Amino acid sequence: MNALEKPASSATAWRGVIHAYASYLPVTAATPIVTLNEGNTPLIKVDNFVRAIGGDFELYLKYEGLNPTCSFKDRGMTLAVSKAKERGASAVICASTGNTSAAAAAYASRAGLKCVVILPNGKIAMGKLAQALMYGATTIAIEGNFDEALRIVRELGETGKVEVVNSINPDRIEGQKTAAFEICDVLARAPDFHFLPVGNAGNITAYWKGFREYHLVGKADRLPRLFGFQAAGAAPIVDGHPIADPQTIATAIRIGNPASWQSALDAASESRGHIGKVTDDEILHAYRLIARSEGVFVEPACAAALAGLIRCVHNKLIPTGSVITATMTGHGLKDPDTAIQSAGIQPVVVRANTAAVMEVIGL
Repeated sequence: MNALEKPASSATAWRGVIHAYASYLPVTAATPIVTLNEGNTPLIKVDNFVRAIGGDFELYLKYEGLNPTCSFKDRGMTLAVSKAKERGASAVICASTGNTSAAAAAYASRAGLKCVVILPNGKIAMGKLAQALMYGATTIAIEGNFDEALRIVRELGETGKVEVVNSINPDRIEGQKTAAFEICDVLARAPDFHFLPVGNAGNITAYWKGFREYHLVGKADRLPRLFGFQAAGAAPIVDGHPIADPQTIATAIRIGNPASWQSALDAASESRGHIGKVTDDEILHAYRLIARSEGVFVEPACAAALAGLIRCVHNKLIPTGSVITATMTGHGLKDPDTAIQSAGIQPVVVRANTAAVMEVIGL
């Protein structure tokens, strides 16, 4: 039995995106599959949120925070690291605003490979930094931004001594497209619209690739319109030029010169979609609203997609009865500091007795 065949006894067990979608991926029986059983994340219907924003449509969140390292990056990393191991690499490297570093470090650890991550010093959420350190990656913080880190990674990749696992690696895009497959599989159709945040722009590229491939083989009945949103202080695609010093509370999309810029534009254009920008205030409003209306805790970058949807509702761009999906790229616990600072609520400290607690809760 080869690596891609399932034994009969575990035919229904989920074994990761490579096993599930091997026929759509660049793998063979000779590919050593490095997996943490990523994928198969829930598609959560959020009617309370839709009512709160005045919508009249169905909205489902693809909650990628329930992947093994709590972000969508695991989908691409299982394939990138598997292929790196197949090619005989001994080390992988990435630049990161956080989620890529966590996934690269975890999957490299699983594969027995060395991992090097280069991060912008002081510009990474603590939950993500903790992951890279705990997984044992050689972690280097530069006095610069993500774009400078990626430049260094590209240069190191050209030496042939390390395998780059950023989304400039096409295997990353191939793995990430599986989220589009899962959406269609669960809904038994493609959505009318798909919303997602845009940072380095690999994800909008991957989703469009996935939706197109499923449509081509008849497993999706339509092609959705892709609506991507950048943060206003880090919106090079919208503004039409690189941003030298990108700024936003949403650290995962604080990128001034996206690696997949052109393919993101192509995805928006070909899908009759749109790439726009939203302010940090809009992001934080959506961030709190989805948590308090639905109990779904996401990292701030995810809320850029939701803030964009709110704008579209206000501008009457969403037809009644539409089926909409949105990518929630990472778990809220990735960035606990932002959550605590923006919640608007603090613990109430009282004496250790029942009467004091009753007074606070109004009983």
